[in-house]
Amino acid sequence: MNNQRPTLEAVAARAGVGRGTVSRVINGSPKVSPQAREAVRKAIEELGYVPNPAARTLVTRRTDTVALVVSESEERIWGEPFFAGIIRGISAGLAETEFQLLLAMAQSEADHERLTRYLTGQHVDGALLLSLHGDDPLPRHLEEGGLPTVRAGTTPGETPVAYVDADNRGGARLAVEHLLDRGRSRIVTIAGPQDMGVGVDRLEGYREVLGAPGDVAFGDFSEESGAAAMRDLLARVPDLDAVYAASDPMAIGAMRELRLAGRSVPGDVAVVGFDDSASARLTVPPLTSVHQPVEEMGRAMAELLVARIQGREISSPAVILDTYLVVRESS
Repeated sequence: MNNQRPTLEAVAARAGVGRGTVSRVINGSPKVSPQAREAVRKAIEELGYVPNPAARTLVTRRTDTVALVVSESEERIWGEPFFAGIIRGISAGLAETEFQLLLAMAQSEADHERLTRYLTGQHVDGALLLSLHGDDPLPRHLEEGGLPTVRAGTTPGETPVAYVDADNRGGARLAVEHLLDRGRSRIVTIAGPQDMGVGVDRLEGYREVLGAPGDVAFGDFSEESGAAAMRDLLARVPDLDAVYAASDPMAIGAMRELRLAGRSVPGDVAVVGFDDSASARLTVPPLTSVHQPVEEMGRAMAELLVARIQGREISSPAVILDTYLVVRESS
């Protein structure tokens, strides 16, 4: 009994084609006639040939793996709905491709250095970058190392090679206009980090509607930072009657502090968040929030990265998705 694995050469002989034709069929090349492709497919099936992944990688320089790099703590990644939604969308975007997803978390400078060496060492075919802060050199180092990347959002003063984002500024305008329409006159905001494009845009939208700097406290999009910012605003602006928070977790933290301070929502203070996460429907009262299509963003990131890896023409390297307001009882 011969237990030897069928070889590429055996497949070529059975199909009556050259070894290169078999290789092109296995690697999905369009430069093969339908007749040759069918002959190779039939020979593979009859012989039970299984391509060697390691050998395929050497030939194609492809690993069929993409990395999702998140520059946040594990607590944030697994605890906040935004990250789960993005990952679901990315998984859906990769589901009908040959690519597998590798999750990498990096916070410190040392983490980033190690990750840069790994990602540019032909271990992955591309990288999705999420929650970047400030002048993070990782995207530049990866692109300079020849690795295609797609980012979620931008950082201030920089235009990425390819990125997906929501209309954060427009969504912020909708939130503040809604509060003004409800007769609120002292609207404060809890803004996100100003070393992230999303933080800047959601603050600028607020200021554009008011036509003034406004009363601002800053958080990091987490619930605890929202609570701390709310305490600060209550001390500085005791007559506030509305809060626009740049994330749902910060809005939830703000609502908690308002209750502790004896302020009713929405009676004394109206509250609007940003995300329209599942948590927004579970607060008491349910939270009015700007909807951003998180899963759609993840899917678009995956599709854009696959197109870059495969060298396909891209109509636009920037994908901006619409936002809209979901009105609930908190406002």
